Parts: sequence; structure tokens; C-alpha cells
Amino acid sequence: MGLELIMQNTPSIPSLLNLRGRRALVTGGSRGIGAATVRMLAEAGADVVVGYRSRAADADAVVAQALAAGSRASAFAADVSTAAGAQSLVDTAVNRLGGLDIFVANAGIWPPEDIPLAEMTAEQWHRTVRENLDSIFFTTQATCRTITDNGRIVLVSSTAGQRGEAYHADYAASKGAVISITKSLAVELGPRGITVNSVAPGWVATEMVRTALAEAGLDRVSASIPLRRIASAEDVAGPIVFLCSTLARHITGEILNVNGGSVLCG
Repeated sequence: MGLELIMQNTPSIPSLLNLRGRRALVTGGSRGIGAATVRMLAEAGADVVVGYRSRAADADAVVAQALAAGSRASAFAADVSTAAGAQSLVDTAVNRLGGLDIFVANAGIWPPEDIPLAEMTAEQWHRTVRENLDSIFFTTQATCRTITDNGRIVLVSSTAGQRGEAYHADYAASKGAVISITKSLAVELGPRGITVNSVAPGWVATEMVRTALAEAGLDRVSASIPLRRIASAEDVAGPIVFLCSTLARHITGEILNVNGGSVLCG
């Protein structure tokens, strides 16, 4: 392809953040980062299926917000840590939306108790891996089989997956594996024009970590972050939506840190 043709194919400015007509699936979409992502995708014009496990009322509230933004939105309950549940969710999204262009894998857990690896039970280890890694494997595998060419996949990881997290080795290991999957899949799907990236948040003020943040001390945690603030769910959702847009069409296999610079500190 000649340089002149490449330049002619460059999208115009008005279309860069316009996701109208794009069809998206977000797992863990009933609260926190997932819910914020659904809302922003809807505001950008995308139609969205909200994947959740058990919080039906929360999922319905997020759907209502997406509908108010003009999105063709709905919710579906599934246990995505199983192959059957993940396939059912992806199949449902494809059937309801008529296809799938965007997939955001956000479902996961963070066990809040500080537990040394030497004392960690096999039950906790396997549960964390099941919820954080098996869910990624099964949903992404099902998505790969059906997502359109030039689609977007964003997997939510964590800074813990990059530098480890003492007393939370199960969580750090599962998120580190998500980063490796991101890089591997980016190469596999690149020939189809599909980008695969990961967003790696640090501390985020969500329900999942509310107690831990309170115990650690909000002021102390904020002081440890160069930007001196803890992220909101929207602070993470924005970069996710960016990676789903035309602006990020030549970015793949990357880990986008959203941590206020905390990964730079010891």
C-alpha cells in the first residue's frame, strides 16, 4: 500500500470517538469499572450487552442509564468462569445485537485479606484463578470465534500483574497472566485487524476495595500516588473506551497503566 493511499484511509476527526453502530459486550458490567464503561460506551453511541452474575438490580440500573443515552442495551446473567456460562453470554450478545465488534473483559475479584503465600489455602488460590483468569480465557475464546474483523478487545488487568502484590500473590498472578494473554492474542488476531489491549488500574474507588481503602487510610494511599488522588471508575472507563475507538486503531498488545503514576514509586 502506498503512502498516499494510507493517508486517504485516515479517519476524519468527527468519527474518531463515535462508536455509533458498534456492538459491545462488557463483563462485570453491573458495578464499578464495568458499569462506568457501559455508560461511556453508550454515550459514545455503542449498543451494549451488560454481563453480570447475580446483581440483577444493579445491572438493570446500568441498562436504564445506557438506554437513556440512546443505546440499545440489555443485561444477561452468566457465570463466565465456566466455559458454558461464557459461551452463553457471548452467544446472547451476538443474538441480541446482531454481531459483536467490541469486547471488554472486566469481571473479576480481589480478595481483600492480607495472606502470605505460605498460608494461602488452595481453595483461595483456585477461586481467584477461576474468577480472574478462567473467566478471561473462556469469554475471550468465545469472543474470538465471533467478533468481527477490525474489532476491539480490552482485558482489564492491574498494576499488581506487573510488579506483584505482597500478601495477594493469587491476585497478582492472575492479573499477570491476563497481561500475557493480551500480548499473545494481539499477535494472533492482528491479521484480522482486531486490536487486543489491556488497561491496568491501580487503586480505584469502587465497592470492591472500599473496606481495604478505609483500613489503609485514604489520605495515606492518596499520598503514595504521584497525582495525589485515587482513581474513580470513570478514570479507568475513559481509557477503555479510547482503546475501543478509531483513535486507537494502531495500538495493540499494549498495557495502558491508569494508576496516577503509582507504578513508578517503590
